Amino acid sequence: MSDALKDLSDYLGEIRGNLIESSEIAYGELTLIAQPANLIELMTFLRDDAQCQFVNFIDCCGVDWPGRAERFDVVYHLLSPRQNIRIRVKVATAEDAPVPSLTAVYPGADWFEREAYDLYGILFTGHPDLRRILTDYGFEGHPLRKDFPLTGFVEVRYDDEVKRVVYEPVELKQEFRNFDFLSPWEGTDYVLPGDEKAKG
Repeated sequence: MSDALKDLSDYLGEIRGNLIESSEIAYGELTLIAQPANLIELMTFLRDDAQCQFVNFIDCCGVDWPGRAERFDVVYHLLSPRQNIRIRVKVATAEDAPVPSLTAVYPGADWFEREAYDLYGILFTGHPDLRRILTDYGFEGHPLRKDFPLTGFVEVRYDDEVKRVVYEPVELKQEFRNFDFLSPWEGTDYVLPGDEKAKG
């Protein structure tokens, strides 16, 4: 398989090297790094070229790198059933810089791009319906960003008295506690069976 990936990498570098910044073979797949401006042309070539035929759009996801200027990676996975090869294409983008939508090339990218927008806040230009898909309409923030608070901003629950869903600010019911990780029990004055081993 690695020979086929090496041959494919050489072929892409020869034919469309101007669209690819770099390439490497990792985890049994060829990874191509590209610029957002070249994404549509590169993906169209990968789909239509007789040597490639990456006609199956498998996945599109985001990766958050908060310390970088170009904070997000958008990662695409494609499959060529004819060649029996998978390929990964990565594009780096800043928080406020949009990436071209692939829905015109791969219609199946629609919901994947909506998910990346919803969970990371990655913007896609040319998307026919870029709105949240997993979180609720009034949801604040993007929950898969590394700087998103673990408790969230608001909590949602069904209130039986008013017979509807209500949104409330997150309120932690207990104060921060100091946990003794050697014992599963806290606050007892007596020794539970098994605790004498942990304290010894």
